[in-house]
Amino acid sequence: MSASEGIIAGILAGIFMGIVSEIGYRLGVVKASLPIVDGSFAAKLLKVKPETWRVYTLGAPVHLVTSAIFGIVYYALGLALDFEPSSPGVITAYVAILWLSMLFVALPAAGQGFLGSKMGQFAWLEQLVLHIVFGIGFWWAWEIV
Repeated sequence: MSASEGIIAGILAGIFMGIVSEIGYRLGVVKASLPIVDGSFAAKLLKVKPETWRVYTLGAPVHLVTSAIFGIVYYALGLALDFEPSSPGVITAYVAILWLSMLFVALPAAGQGFLGSKMGQFAWLEQLVLHIVFGIGFWWAWEIV
């Protein structure tokens, strides 16, 4: 296991999650696309007009950098706790923590309300599905890197 493998696994999982989020958003199944949420937050921080092109331009890299950070944190935890990085059980536990962090920290910080309530009453469930996608992508990435 190496740091670069953690970064690659995080980015690949983030790509899968972002694609599923965007497809779900465009089909009307998901109330908010993750690149849009991330880009809107970045535009607000940078105090720039949140035009659609700018939101996507900011949102995609923010989402992928965040995913890479999740991968490197997972790598560091693997070193500290000495676990097999491709273990489905360990990945499930890690992604569950990420999901809860999304609901209780990231979404409120991004202005989406407690549990993402501004994105709809089922935002918690949408986020659970998207995090399951992330977890599957993360597991797959650890298998191939």
